[in-house]
Formats: sequence, C-alpha cells, structure tokens
Amino acid sequence: MRIMTDINNGIIKAVASLAMKKHRDDMGLFVAEGTKCVRDTWDHFRCKWLIATRTWYEQMGTSSHYDKIVLANKQQMSRMSQFSTPSDVIAVYEIPRTEFNPDEVRDRLSLVLDNIQDPGNLGTILRLADWFGITDVFASKGTVDVYNHKVVQATMGAISRVKVHYGDLEDVFDLFPDLPIYGTFLNGENIYQADLGRNGFIVMGNEGQGIGAKVAARVTRRLTIPAAERQGEHSESLNVGIAAAITISEFARRL
Repeated sequence: MRIMTDINNGIIKAVASLAMKKHRDDMGLFVAEGTKCVRDTWDHFRCKWLIATRTWYEQMGTSSHYDKIVLANKQQMSRMSQFSTPSDVIAVYEIPRTEFNPDEVRDRLSLVLDNIQDPGNLGTILRLADWFGITDVFASKGTVDVYNHKVVQATMGAISRVKVHYGDLEDVFDLFPDLPIYGTFLNGENIYQADLGRNGFIVMGNEGQGIGAKVAARVTRRLTIPAAERQGEHSESLNVGIAAAITISEFARRL
C-alpha cells in the first residue's frame, strides 16, 4: 500500500483548479467530495487520488482505492475544497468516455436536456433518471457540465449509473428519425390524457426560456402539465426539475 504522508503543493493546486471546467477538460479529471459522495462513486470511476485526513483514513476501513491515498491536514483540505465547509475526503477521478448503444436508445426512453443551466437542477434530473431506469441523457453543449462539483454532489451517486452525452441535439434526433420526440410546453396536450409511448426522447428545456426554437421545431408531441382550474393567478411555470419529475413519472406509470 502506497501512503503519501505529506501532500505536495502540486497536487493541492491541481485539485483546486478542477473547480473550473477548462481545467477539468484539460486534465481529464473531476472531483467528488464528502464521505457519502465518495463512497457512492469510488467503485464506478478510475481514481487518481483519494485525499483524506488521517482521522478519516483510520475510521473508514479499507477499499480497493486505498493504494491511491494521499494524507492531508484540515488546512490543506480547505485549500482544495470546493465547498464553504471542507470535508475530510476528496476523490479525484478520471472523466470516463461515454458511449451509447443505438439499439438500447431505440427501445427505451431517453432524456434530452436543452441548455439546463443550474447545477442543482441537472443533479436532480439525473437522480430522477436513475430512479426511473433511464440510462442515457443527451445534453446540449450549453448545458451545465455534469462534472461540475455541485452537479456531482446533487446527483447523490446517480452520476455513477446515468450516462450524459453532450453534443448537437439535432444530430441525435437525426440518428433516430423514427423515434417520437416529446417536449414539455405551456400550450401542449394534457400529459394525463395524451397517448405516451414506451420509447423515444423526452425533452426538458432551459429554466428561463424553455425549449429552444431549433429543438422545439423537432418535437413531434407537445405535452403540458396542466395547472389546477381555478380563478385568480397561479405560478407562471414549474421548476424544470419538478416538471421532469412529473413528466417522467407519468411515462413510467403508463409502463
């Protein structure tokens, strides 16, 4: 077992720099922080460093990644942490290459995310996908990076099981011209009365603008989550994470 008793400044600077997407992309690395987040992910990604305080190391038992252990004190952990209250463990993983099986995409429901900006929303949506058995999520290039530390934290381990593929969404649709494309709009067909299929794409749009014009033009089934019928004002729209939960749940209920 290799144990580094003194972390060096090179590692500290490298880990701290992973707060920025540019450095994550350049180095091919991302961070998971905190005992639960680390334990939810360490069997699913190739670990470069497992950085921890000695107390954490002595209390948490053994793992196949302990040959990557790097010991650091509280002050050093604080310099690397991406949270206001640093934890006792940080895992640094290699960013995996994600691929999808076209046959599986044709036979299942997949999520499509058009410029989702908030890390918490993306994390919530990935948790929903994981809960309902959706394994492939296609995201526009403008969608927040799945390896943003806030997203990683918010997925509660779902990042280990749900694959996110970034690219041009129109190119994805072109690969599967026969699949239905469902989109959520304020003026669509009532989702509770609509005929929903077992496969296809479910599109969720940007928090403020909804589904963009180019993607909206490709949607073949416009759906809406109806508000309660009552007099007076009500909320203008639903949070995208809530809308995703209702939409995916209704598809799952039909199955």
